[in-house]
Amino acid sequence: MENWASFRDATHFSMVASREKQHGERIAQVSKYPLRVLPVAAIYGGNASGKTNFFKALNFVKSQVVRGTQPDRLIPVDQFLLGKQHSSESTSFSFELLIDEMIYAFSFRLTRKEILEEKLVRVTSSSEKLLYHRLDGKMLFGAGFDRDTFLDFAFKGTRDNQLFLTNSVSQKVETFRPVYDWFNTCLELVAPDSRFEPFEQFLDQDNALYNRMNTLLPMLDTGIAHLGAEEIPFENIPFPDSLKKLLQEEVSESRSVRVVSDPYSDRFVISRRQGELIAKKLVTYHTREDGSESKFELHQEADGSQRVIDVLPAFLDITAERSKKVFIIDELDRSLHTLLTRRLLESYLDSCSAHCRSQLLFTTHDVLLMDQHLLRRDEMWIAEREQNGASTLRSFSDYKDVRFDKDIRKSYLQGRMGGIPRMLASEALFSDSSEHPDEEGR
Repeated sequence: MENWASFRDATHFSMVASREKQHGERIAQVSKYPLRVLPVAAIYGGNASGKTNFFKALNFVKSQVVRGTQPDRLIPVDQFLLGKQHSSESTSFSFELLIDEMIYAFSFRLTRKEILEEKLVRVTSSSEKLLYHRLDGKMLFGAGFDRDTFLDFAFKGTRDNQLFLTNSVSQKVETFRPVYDWFNTCLELVAPDSRFEPFEQFLDQDNALYNRMNTLLPMLDTGIAHLGAEEIPFENIPFPDSLKKLLQEEVSESRSVRVVSDPYSDRFVISRRQGELIAKKLVTYHTREDGSESKFELHQEADGSQRVIDVLPAFLDITAERSKKVFIIDELDRSLHTLLTRRLLESYLDSCSAHCRSQLLFTTHDVLLMDQHLLRRDEMWIAEREQNGASTLRSFSDYKDVRFDKDIRKSYLQGRMGGIPRMLASEALFSDSSEHPDEEGR
């Protein structure tokens, strides 16, 4: 991946296993190719080192592939602002994706005005097969596709600010759909303040996720006995009249709508029953000393408990049998105790094997997770901001002196591998500048 905001030039990230021998039992084996795929990657780094920009880059790409840019709109890409001519620079993205035992290489280059280049290649164990290559407004289709007149028609209908991959799927071209579907259904991104979107599953006692959540929450020291739903009259919901009117129009017997309200982030599901709108709110229940239950509003829960509710479904998803999900979680450890974070990671890694295809990539500041008994060296990365403002990613396995028996946490905190805050003149951070006059006594 290249040139996203503060990422520039040759920023490369890979979840392909190196020659490391640790935890080999959990590494996915791909028999068709001579490679092994890692199940997890942790990205460390100081503040403003580029970790969140890496997350945003992936989020941007997913948005462009799945939804695209509206007609006559600029592409909302954040360019590198510290270059000499940042306004004219293009931004490039490149991916190698393992989809159903087949590898696809997908890349594109763009400015805020247009897609300059787009390329899709199917990679076999011995060769590469070009599917299409779009460059400077022209399209070259690979052998076997070059005579398909409908593909040519789909390309001619692709706007300058739109990916051909996106438009081809909207035109019901199935040939390239596996790549589109990977971004749409396999890649999931969880921001530090994001909520678990399909939370209506927490309200349905017949839903498998409802039961699994309520089994695990009491084990994670949240104090929550179980989740539940409180049904309240629609007219009593603290929504603006404009939103209530919209819901009256949008909600039908077959279509419910989830809503997160301000300022407390209360979560509602609005449905229609026998013509009337029904509102259910997500609540939690705690056990009193006498064994009875007390209902809590979600905003009454501690930040850590709310974070558990939002990230636990991700871990349940990627540990499910035959899961193909790839979760990217920014600041996984936000509001979570380090032992809780570690336990979630251990549970996921314990479920991984040579046949697994799920992956977890997360950013973190929690150095207690920097443990080779938990993670391999090629599963730990450092984001480092260079002097020119650009950021790079480097795997711990690139450091030759990092042995399996070495305390890498100590080396990291001592600054031997970078990726820590550079605090200049720390002894003067909180001093009164008036106590240090300049040479002229001012």
